[in-house]
Amino acid sequence: MGLVELIVLIVVVAVAVIALAGAGLVSATRRRRVGRGAPTITRAPEPTAEPEAERPGGVAVEPAPPAPPAPPTIERPVGTASRLVRLRLRLAGSQSGLGRGLLALLSRDRLDEDTWEDIEDVLLTADIGVRPTQELVERLRTRLRVEGGATPDVRAVLREELVALVDPTMDRRLQVTGTDGQPGVVLVVGVNGTGKTTTVGKLARILVAEDHKVVLGAADTFRAAAVEQLVTWGERVGVEVVRGPEGADPASVGFDAVKEGVDRGAATVVVDTAGRLQNKQGLMDELGKVKRVIEKQAPVTEVLLVLDATTGQNGLIQARVFSEVVDVTGIVLTKLDGSAKGGIVVQVQRELGVPVKLVGLGEGPDDLAPFSAEAFVDALLG
Repeated sequence: MGLVELIVLIVVVAVAVIALAGAGLVSATRRRRVGRGAPTITRAPEPTAEPEAERPGGVAVEPAPPAPPAPPTIERPVGTASRLVRLRLRLAGSQSGLGRGLLALLSRDRLDEDTWEDIEDVLLTADIGVRPTQELVERLRTRLRVEGGATPDVRAVLREELVALVDPTMDRRLQVTGTDGQPGVVLVVGVNGTGKTTTVGKLARILVAEDHKVVLGAADTFRAAAVEQLVTWGERVGVEVVRGPEGADPASVGFDAVKEGVDRGAATVVVDTAGRLQNKQGLMDELGKVKRVIEKQAPVTEVLLVLDATTGQNGLIQARVFSEVVDVTGIVLTKLDGSAKGGIVVQVQRELGVPVKLVGLGEGPDDLAPFSAEAFVDALLG
């Protein structure tokens, strides 16, 4: 190879090397430019507005407002006549032991002293009390001795004497209406556990069934459960319930409830009071205060004392103390369909000189009935 050819070869190789180096530099530069891009940011999608509905012709209209919630179902309580039928049926199933025992003894061929002692025992066991028992036995002795020759109807004689003992002449009407345009005010008192708040709710049902406009006052402010319970009772029959904060002054709540009743033209305001321990003088004094404060708005027309019929003598002790603090005008005997002894009706009326006006016969919402002496005795006798 000559000198000229060698020089040409060197030039060609040099050009090729320069070309390759230039291509690599361009490629690296491009890679560096790609690597310097901004980071990817994922953004939440912007909310998109609902397209407005259009009427024919292109006029936009607003969407219809949501439908209001359905109103709660208002119950229609049963009337008084149905309650009296229920009274007879419930009492016949739970109290007939007393009547059957007396009829069996009085129907014996020979009524000797031992038999009369057995009759007294049956009556005393039924919580009728010593003096009423002695009076009843004496009257039965006299009538059966005088009418003995005519083969008396023992059942009819016993019925007449028991009705007289329960005293059908007592005024058992509930004073639930006021005068001069004011509402009647019913104050419900008693010891916790007797069914006091439940009685207020059931009484509201009786009044609603008789087309009274009612307001309830939840003045048992020391028990949140009692307030909520009363609100539930009111909602079921469409009755307004006035309540205060937990632990509020009961007299203040009672006052507000009666004021609301006056403002709304209610026929009756029923006030549930705090459950009182009859041996706590401070609490009993406060109950007197509740009554005094309420009467700044309207007179109290009825004070109902709720007693558990199964408590016997303890219930009578409660009745005595309550009657000293507030002027009790009527008794409500609850749980009379259970293990209660029917004679408590006679004893409590004799003790206080006020009538039993209502009796509770079960757990159902309409198991509170006006008391009837005749229906009660008929149930006793079965």
